[in-house]
Amino acid sequence: MAGTDRSRGWRPGPTACYNRPGEFPRSISAMARQLRLKLGQPASYAREAFVCGPSNAEATAAIDAWPSWPGAALALVGPEGVGKTHLARAWADAAGAVTLDRRDPDLAAAPEGRPVLVEDLDQGAPEEALFHLINRAPLPGGGLLLTARTRPSGWTIALPDLRSRLNALFVAEIAEPDDAVLEGLLRKFFTARNIRPATEVYAYLLRRIERSAVTARDVVARLDDAPDELKPVSRALARQILEGD
Repeated sequence: MAGTDRSRGWRPGPTACYNRPGEFPRSISAMARQLRLKLGQPASYAREAFVCGPSNAEATAAIDAWPSWPGAALALVGPEGVGKTHLARAWADAAGAVTLDRRDPDLAAAPEGRPVLVEDLDQGAPEEALFHLINRAPLPGGGLLLTARTRPSGWTIALPDLRSRLNALFVAEIAEPDDAVLEGLLRKFFTARNIRPATEVYAYLLRRIERSAVTARDVVARLDDAPDELKPVSRALARQILEGD
């Protein structure tokens, strides 16, 4: 049966939240900062590293509903930096999906019998190829996850049949981060740079920065780039950085 084939090898991950960073030494000199940059942790798309909360609860539930998506296809949408790629790559790894480049003119030449992930579809893709991918999704072993910043109904599409398919897609949306997710993101970004800020820095930043993953990443980068004589990262340094805007 199609449903059985699609689920073969599927290993649903827990809807886990990223907690506290590891313990890392504070930077006290230019040499220490260089070492920190060298030791910086690469991006992880492990499901257990995904920061979850109310703002992405709909999306995590939708991903976990695989392989029961209507038409075996899902569009995962949301603003830049909210975790679409992280959640999509974790799904692809667990489902054994192949990841395709949306710009590839041979997009529809993907191997049959495997789920497929294609990202950034709001930025365009060969329309005939995308149409065929959607049509193939319900076949045994198939499936399709698309990511984008906007809903499929807003994409610029010339092919009428593709427009019809996109309008019928199951859509899950990730909103801008709530407090729980924003704090988790800040902790994650600090950890990636091997920085352990003072405890009160988190509460201070949560009250003052824009509810945006991009802003959180930028603020952490600016704190990391501050002169070493102002370190370690403290509430006073955070205030100085933000008031300098």
